[in-house]
Parts: sequence; structure tokens; C-alpha cells
Amino acid sequence: MKIAIINGPNLNLLGQREPGIYGGLDFDTFFLSLRGKYSIAELDLYQSNVEGELINRLHEVGFSYDGIILNAGGYTHTSVAIADAVAALDTPVVEVHISNVYAREEFRHVSLMARHCKGVISGFGLHSYQLALESFFL
Repeated sequence: MKIAIINGPNLNLLGQREPGIYGGLDFDTFFLSLRGKYSIAELDLYQSNVEGELINRLHEVGFSYDGIILNAGGYTHTSVAIADAVAALDTPVVEVHISNVYAREEFRHVSLMARHCKGVISGFGLHSYQLALESFFL
């Protein structure tokens, strides 16, 4: 089973950026532990701060992988283009958020891509990614 994790803007700063919201662990360290727990799956990680690069990656994996875990960061609430890319894919997508977006600013309560996703997981820290991964084994 091939699963792509695609992270959007500012997620390269995990472990440094607002640890009270996002925790103190960097994503590369977390990803290595996730790979160890799920050795039965081929996990692929991609991160970009650039909207078009995220869309290109979705296009690259969205017709050949078994699943995509997408944390589009701030683009979740603003990018019609990423939402359109998700809608066009054959591969199921789970939208994830580290923080509980519904406990934050009101503009974060709206996801433009959620309607095109298999599901949305929010508020469980980095564990949100593990929950999303588990959903592909159900």
C-alpha cells in the first residue's frame, strides 16, 4: 500500500513554530517513527510552501497511490485551486490538521477541500496523521 503525506506551508517549521499549538517535535522525526510503526505501507513525504508545487504533487500521486494524507496548512481555507486538484483525483484523500481548527479563528472553520475528501481529522496533534493512516486500513 502506497500512502503519500503532503504538507503545506509552514509545516517545515514544526518543532520551532508555536510549540504551544503545534508541539515541539519536528515532522521528520515524527515521520521516521510513523514509518517504523507502519512498515507494511510505503510512506512518502512531501512538503512545500508553494501552492502550485502542492498541486503538482497531488497530480503526481493522485492516480497511482492508495491514499493521500493532506495537511494544506493555511491553503485549506483559501485555495480553490488545491480543492479543485483534490476533487479531480482518483486516490482518496484524508485532510488533517494538527490543531483543532474549530477552536481557533473563525476563518479556519472553513475548508475548501473537505467536501472532496474521504474524511477530516483535526486537533490530535501529530497523532492526527496516524489516525488518517489508520483510516486507509479499515
